[in-house]
Amino acid sequence: MEDKSKIAAIAGVMAYIKEEEEAMCLAATQAPAVAQVQAPPAPVKLWGISGRQAMMQYRNLMQVKAFHGYR
Repeated sequence: MEDKSKIAAIAGVMAYIKEEEEAMCLAATQAPAVAQVQAPPAPVKLWGISGRQAMMQYRNLMQVKAFHGYR
């Protein structure tokens, strides 16, 4: 009796998954004309870009030991 209930539960889950897949396929084929609205791109923040570029240049100078001086 327990095996039959397990089989029935598995069959029910499989039927539910199959119905969901069919519904998704049907929705995808019926609504291709609906254009998805995309958010406008974020504005370019020039001060932030400039600051990051300056930090990278300073780090590069530190790596080539331009500021370490003579010993």
